[in-house]
Amino acid sequence: MRRRRYDVVVIGAGTAGLVAATRLAEAGADVCVVAKGVGSTHLAPGTIDVLGYAPERVDSPLAAIAELAAARPDHPYALLGTAVLGEAADWFIATAARGALPGYNYVGSLERNLLLPTAVGALKPSALVPESFAAGDARQLRRLAVVGTPLLRDFHASLCAENLQATGIDATPVSIEIEADRADASTLGLARRFDDPAWRAAFSARLAPLIKAADQVALPAMLGLADPHAVLTELEARLGRRVFEIPTLPPSVAGMRLFEILRQALLSAGGRLAFGAGVVSHLREGERVISVDTATAGSNTTFEAQAFVLASGGFHSGALTLDSHWQAHEELLGLPLHGVPAAGEQRFVPSYFDEQPLARAGVAVDSDLRATGTANVFVAGASLPGSVSWREGSGEGIALASGYRAAQVAAAELGAQVAA
Repeated sequence: MRRRRYDVVVIGAGTAGLVAATRLAEAGADVCVVAKGVGSTHLAPGTIDVLGYAPERVDSPLAAIAELAAARPDHPYALLGTAVLGEAADWFIATAARGALPGYNYVGSLERNLLLPTAVGALKPSALVPESFAAGDARQLRRLAVVGTPLLRDFHASLCAENLQATGIDATPVSIEIEADRADASTLGLARRFDDPAWRAAFSARLAPLIKAADQVALPAMLGLADPHAVLTELEARLGRRVFEIPTLPPSVAGMRLFEILRQALLSAGGRLAFGAGVVSHLREGERVISVDTATAGSNTTFEAQAFVLASGGFHSGALTLDSHWQAHEELLGLPLHGVPAAGEQRFVPSYFDEQPLARAGVAVDSDLRATGTANVFVAGASLPGSVSWREGSGEGIALASGYRAAQVAAAELGAQVAA
């Protein structure tokens, strides 16, 4: 059994875990992220959706969050507050600006959501978005060319354009043939092609005659992995029009870029990342978790720490489970849950899209995000109770703010001062 000791161990490598770990490392803590693999970033669109619906579509997230917190005091935003959310958003924008992908900035604000087209032509509210999405705000779209290719089976330009037309946008589908082998028949494969200057120059030359009178050009999110800013800038120059990306089904190229920004920020701050390290057991003395054991190649590894941040997700990630006796559990540290229906109460309703009674379940915490019954475990992201993030469009906002706040509290208790 190998042993490693850190000031803080963060469990989970999604947005919440990486934000918490990076902030702790910036505060001077010796921190390590342990995870089985990447979190939800590779599945998500790469935007920071703070609050999109409450339940109607939200134009101003900050104003709506204040109302939501008053109506639902158990919601994560009620614990976090808008001041923490604002600080976290400012930190994230600054981190992205100096991050691993030069020029690939995040834009937007908490004052007003952008309305961005999805792959099916719906309009989705988002607060902070990559620069490559920003020109897609529906409020500024005029004559739009939606570009697709038969090579991609999960993005259909005609479907997207037709549904955008129903919202009042003058959208026209454009199809372009792309020759590629089977390995490149995805947005990820094509993103790697766009990283090649010669390939994207040839692509631009073939696309230019097809877009005709369009003022803006939309493509699936595939404009490079290594240097998306350069790809976007070059395409706009060659086409003479604003260009933007539309998120598609996983694997999410924009989500991978977000992960890389946060990963590099963590490493640059002196933090560490251990993949292939799923937590299988833990050691506890009274109210303090002393260590976690992880299943790693060769032999298990024990990670000891003064504090832990749990950012392992909810039911969707398997961090929360429901056993055959209808009992809900937090699988990694055995923490108590909040929001679970009592014995005999209804746990599910027949309609899939209605709110399920278990939907708001999560790890019980106090006002400092400390897990109930513990002295040194802090909870962030989808592990928190009180939200239905897929319905609210709030998941990444909660992840960002709670990861930021968990780091603040943990650093203060370690005697470190989080840098402004």
